[in-house]
Amino acid sequence: MLTHIPPDGVAPGNGYSHVVVGEGRLVVVSGQVSLDEQGNVVGKGDAAAQARQVFENLRRCLAAGGATFAEVAKFTFYVTDVAILPEVRAARDAHIDTARPPASTAVQVAALYRPELMLEVEALAVIPW
Repeated sequence: MLTHIPPDGVAPGNGYSHVVVGEGRLVVVSGQVSLDEQGNVVGKGDAAAQARQVFENLRRCLAAGGATFAEVAKFTFYVTDVAILPEVRAARDAHIDTARPPASTAVQVAALYRPELMLEVEALAVIPW
């Protein structure tokens, strides 16, 4: 079970929690990009399509580790343009409890490992004992 703690003296997060505490087994998911099962890019030039594929890949990876989005304590978003964050958040919000969102960090990067990729997302989850 995760506990979301609003820290004193820190402005509330907009769509994320500042502090999430959990006890259990840690599941670490490497950054996922919008590749399908054959390694083809899904949604070239379409941030919303890429975000949906990324979150589908995250779902599959979390399941492989025995976790769900309910156990995600933190996401890290790497985007090539922060202007796509609304599309990323929409894809994320389809999978999480928006009243108790995970902690998160968003970073704009110059590029990802393939030029057609617009975002990469990694996740940390805690499965209760």
